[in-house]
Amino acid sequence: MAQFAIIGLGRFGSAAALELMKMGHSVLGVDTNPKLVDKYADQLSRAVIADVTDKLALEELGLDNFDVVLVAIGDDIEACLVCVVHLKSFGVPTIWVKATTHTQHLILAKLGVSRIIHPEEEMGIRVAQILSYPMVNDYISLGNGDFVVEITISPHLDGQTLASVLDPHTDNVNVLLIKHRSSTTLNPDPQHILQAKDLLVLFGQLSALRSIAPKLV
Repeated sequence: MAQFAIIGLGRFGSAAALELMKMGHSVLGVDTNPKLVDKYADQLSRAVIADVTDKLALEELGLDNFDVVLVAIGDDIEACLVCVVHLKSFGVPTIWVKATTHTQHLILAKLGVSRIIHPEEEMGIRVAQILSYPMVNDYISLGNGDFVVEITISPHLDGQTLASVLDPHTDNVNVLLIKHRSSTTLNPDPQHILQAKDLLVLFGQLSALRSIAPKLV
């Protein structure tokens, strides 16, 4: 179990905090709004009211002991940046920050935070990818063009063997697993029979995955 601190309990911050709780982690929620803190007090490990631009108030939270601090402050860019400066001075090891503008991103990059998040932009790209390839349920970018994608087997592939649909040598993708209801087959045999609605998890370069998309529609 890891320890996370979420600064800013708006829609983005609270969603992240609650999901981390579901995963079994310890989560501290911090916000200046008493109503938001009261709302999530019983759902998080701990929730406190604090002015995160106040260095002393922030220091009392002991955030340098947390695995990750996520700064999810909304439109108050100045408060966000001041908070990050304080966190850096405390020696917080890993700082993730939600950014809303290009200027804010540039300043955060100069401050050396671990990751800068653009929720709307990232979600827009994600939605566009899924709209473009509707057979894709979900995907994870591993960097350098490598992706893991989850695909639902379409009805027209029902009864075909895996080898008749995908060739790992010519298609340049790897089949990691196939899930049929509650059973999972890792590194499936090429003669594995595909069934409609089964889940197929693939790994490969984005270009290779795009090239095989017509076979899976």
